[in-house]
Amino acid sequence: MTIFSYHLVKIPFALAVKGLFTIPIDTNTKGLVHVEYMSAMTLGSPIISTSRFLINQVAIFAQWENEDALKNYLKNEKFGNVLSKGWHVRLVFMREWGKITGFKIPEEKAILENESSAVVAVTIARMNPLAIPRFLKWGRPVEKLVRDHSGTILSLASIKFPNTVSTFSIWKTEKEMISMVHGHSNMPKPKRHSDAMKERNRKDFHFEFTTLRLKPVSEFGMWKGHQNFIPTTQLNKFE
Repeated sequence: MTIFSYHLVKIPFALAVKGLFTIPIDTNTKGLVHVEYMSAMTLGSPIISTSRFLINQVAIFAQWENEDALKNYLKNEKFGNVLSKGWHVRLVFMREWGKITGFKIPEEKAILENESSAVVAVTIARMNPLAIPRFLKWGRPVEKLVRDHSGTILSLASIKFPNTVSTFSIWKTEKEMISMVHGHSNMPKPKRHSDAMKERNRKDFHFEFTTLRLKPVSEFGMWKGHQNFIPTTQLNKFE
């Protein structure tokens, strides 16, 4: 069964700079369907700041033919060994909005055990260069909403120059995530996300865009001194 994985790892600065121009993961790796390699960013941070682009903190979102392919990569490949020293979560597909080149979306959809289960959301966008200023105007308030939301466990943004931007968030429950999307959160200015979506529908920021909702099934490693972001009672359960 195809699985997705999301990795966070801090790497040497020289390797990080090289990664701005070339991807250290061989796209012909056996069992790898598609990979997005990005530099991490802090959600909602000022556009010009050291926290906006965290060059040596890498975020990788990948799809694999099966879990064995991921295990073999982490164990046997040089950059896989680097990733194994960071944190990652393994995921199965639930829902997709939009479409983006590269991923092969499975027909089979996972379901959560119950309404209290954690859920993961990943967005990926290929930006229209001329729309970037307008995107930042509408996007940064949404970043702050997600970053500060009481329903998020972990959230961040990432970028791959010149035009790929992405977000990753773990939510305590699917209900809290959906409430945020539709502007019903118990947060200041709760309609920031829904207003931005209206603006996107009026005039798109991107030429490709997708949001994936995913079910976490296992978690490994540590990120910034923290681990076990996903409740252990939910993990290691494939539907």
